[in-house]
Amino acid sequence: MNLKNYNKNIYIDFIVILSIFLLDRISKLYIIYLDEKLGNSEIYFSKFFNIQLIWNDGIAFGLLAFNENIYYNALTGIIVLVTLVVFFFMIRTKGIEKYCFMMILGGSLGNIFDRLYYSAVPDFIDLHYQNFHWFIFNVADIFITSGVLLLIFLELFLKKNIL
Repeated sequence: MNLKNYNKNIYIDFIVILSIFLLDRISKLYIIYLDEKLGNSEIYFSKFFNIQLIWNDGIAFGLLAFNENIYYNALTGIIVLVTLVVFFFMIRTKGIEKYCFMMILGGSLGNIFDRLYYSAVPDFIDLHYQNFHWFIFNVADIFITSGVLLLIFLELFLKKNIL
């Protein structure tokens, strides 16, 4: 690959990651604005979908939430390290796998920004059926989860594994 194409690919990669990050940031800022404006964090859309702002200081879906700063900071440090590993994998791959890692990276950067700026991640998408509610999540979580699931699918079903 010549240098001109390599630089063009870097710009495309950056635009994809930045677009995911900005989509996440804009959605969170809008929900936070609505919450402050309405004074209520729950907005009813349908019998399956609500908007309800919660502040998550754990990892995905509120798991591993801690009250003490040392654990929160350690967890944030681990998340940053994992994000750096994802960045390394993104650089070393190509094709659809690269886009999967870019989805994970863009979402992860959005959540890391929130952890550093707010000391928590605003989650607001509430999917439910009757009294069963799935974990509340955000746009970044959608990209992270989609990227991981697509990587698993590619690994299990589309790669030719030679024993």
